[in-house]
Amino acid sequence: MADAFDEVTPLLPGPQSGPTPLPKLQLAIIMLVQICEPLTSQSIYPYINQLVSEVIGGDKRKVGYYAESLFFVTEAMTVLHWSSASDRIGRKPILLIGLLGSAISMLCFGLSRTFWALVVSRCLTGLLNGNTGVMKSVLGDLTDSSNRAQGFAYVPLIWATGASLGPFIGGSLSRPHERFPTIFAGKFWEEFPYFLPCIATGGFVFLSFLVVLLFFKETVPLPRKNEQQRKRPEGDDIESVNMSTYSNPSDGPLPLRQLLTFPILISVSNYVALAFLNIALAALLPLFLAMPIEIGGLGLPPHSIGLILATYGATTGLFQVSFFSLIVRRFGERRVFIYGLATCLPIFALFPVISLVAHNSGLSFPIWILVGCVLVLGAMMDSSFGAIFMYITGSAPKGSRGTVNGLSQTTASISRAIGPALATSLFSFSVEWNILGGYAVYVFFFLLSALALLLARRLPEKVWDEGD
Repeated sequence: MADAFDEVTPLLPGPQSGPTPLPKLQLAIIMLVQICEPLTSQSIYPYINQLVSEVIGGDKRKVGYYAESLFFVTEAMTVLHWSSASDRIGRKPILLIGLLGSAISMLCFGLSRTFWALVVSRCLTGLLNGNTGVMKSVLGDLTDSSNRAQGFAYVPLIWATGASLGPFIGGSLSRPHERFPTIFAGKFWEEFPYFLPCIATGGFVFLSFLVVLLFFKETVPLPRKNEQQRKRPEGDDIESVNMSTYSNPSDGPLPLRQLLTFPILISVSNYVALAFLNIALAALLPLFLAMPIEIGGLGLPPHSIGLILATYGATTGLFQVSFFSLIVRRFGERRVFIYGLATCLPIFALFPVISLVAHNSGLSFPIWILVGCVLVLGAMMDSSFGAIFMYITGSAPKGSRGTVNGLSQTTASISRAIGPALATSLFSFSVEWNILGGYAVYVFFFLLSALALLLARRLPEKVWDEGD
């Protein structure tokens, strides 16, 4: 669709030129797909520790991080293949496979009563979930340079909504035979006390599957791709086809090695750095809020932590929808990305400040002001995601958007698999050995943030024009 806009828009007279109207129905369907991932990935966290302890026992404090790492590791193994396939056979079939796989894996997770059943069902979610990269490719297909910021502004809002609803569903619907005995009486609900939240989220994903099946319109120009394939010499391997075959980047997907260009590599590298810092913050914040004041935290109860995290999600979503496209038009993608990434510096610096204030005066009013500053800065940090997505989309040849987004999602998934375990381990190590007063973990991520800013400065002032 973006191709058609690119061909027609320059012919419009000056007074009529402006942002291309967004295709609202198709955009809404893609946002429906987007919300499925945080629903399925995060709905398990309110009960995962208890579920595993009931099934196998073990260290309940680490189970959530293992589950998250399993998801991201298996996603990293396959997301590039799913995204590349979407360039060849279309976005719609891959979206349907991902949604159906996620729905089935959630039902399997709710019915798991052994350790290996839990592992297999969780890995299945990651293996069949290539939709994150494909969804970004669809957004690139549906938008052009005039309205891309407006389209990508909805991504953090939808993610934040799913990240808030997921834990709420998981916590509210788990063990229904105890919470709602008159409705969910029976041996089945006692034997599978966590099946209800799984079937609720799985049912929503299956509903999304039906919506995509019935109403989503393919965005990859498959007929043109097929014509290009018919022009290729029979028996030639794709790696040996002359580059003149791909003289027009919209003709078809390029081999992966021909996509390892500076624009793509620098865009993906910045995305990985941002994703790593973001997931480290996501792991450190609830840990910091929960740990006792005497060991560097705030000692808050679970309901207070839940309220703070929900506020963080809501603040992030509202900020992106309200201001992202405006600040991109005002400052440009590069400045938005760098300014958003730069907020990591004060965020990680504020943790020891908050801890010291809590040591001296307890949970006083200044504590809540400082925590509020962390949440606001975090919402500003998330603006960097929309900006770097625009760089990645712009760096990709039109016929290879899926492959490029798959490459970015693969590397980001690896960093997200490592980030939580590294962050929480460094927290424990810093406190246990009293390194830099127990605050070494924040110094470490402060320095990483500074290095990430040096990398961000390699981005050009303007986003590349559709892979040029």
